[in-house]
Amino acid sequence: MIARTEEQRQKMRTAGRLAAAVLEMITEHVQPGVTTDELNRICHDYITLEQKAIPAPLNYRGFPKSICTSINEVVCHGIPSERALRSGDILNIDVTVIKDGHHGDTSKMFCVGRVPAHLERLVRVTRECLYRGIDCVRPGARLGDIGWAIQEHAEASHYSVVREFCGHGIGTAFHDEPQVLHTGRAGTGEVLKEGLCFTIEPMINLGTWRTKLMSDNWTAKTADGKASAQWEHTLMVTSGGCEVLTARSEESF
Repeated sequence: MIARTEEQRQKMRTAGRLAAAVLEMITEHVQPGVTTDELNRICHDYITLEQKAIPAPLNYRGFPKSICTSINEVVCHGIPSERALRSGDILNIDVTVIKDGHHGDTSKMFCVGRVPAHLERLVRVTRECLYRGIDCVRPGARLGDIGWAIQEHAEASHYSVVREFCGHGIGTAFHDEPQVLHTGRAGTGEVLKEGLCFTIEPMINLGTWRTKLMSDNWTAKTADGKASAQWEHTLMVTSGGCEVLTARSEESF
């Protein structure tokens, strides 16, 4: 768990702002009929040509695309393809930008066209889980406080929390310590201190929390085929709480 220097913190802020800008840019393109491969191309061009940055997922451990696109029962790490979006889909777009050697990592859910009310509720509650986790972040808090806040809200809403994937430390490395679990007990785990940077990215399922990995060795789906939702932000612990480095203009923290 590495506390960042002031120079590193400024670079993390820049990378976070760029990652947020990608999600803001792509929003108008998420429409029925567009393919996830086309969304990938638009994001790739924006990151590389407009932002003069690097899309971190591309070629990371063999991942073939510049963003992750996870639809309906896909929990995370969906690979963009020729699959066209349909009205009623829920879609997670996960973006990580590298600028000056530092990473900004964030994801957002999109409701495509007319989405059934039960899926809209899943998307909303999952965002609330993220925000409740963020509310726990301050010097002296513990990692278990974050997991407990997320799990308590999800399970009170009759959903389950994915165990196999979690948040992570981030900085010059894409994935670093600590691991930030989305389940846990309050008052347990490592103590947070000023200058730490990590992601919180709860994956909340309609049915079982269990997942299965597809043959591409990336795409993770719910074991029962029911829908999943995820939201993610990169955070930095500050003296008085935390700074959401990937906050979008539609949000206020």
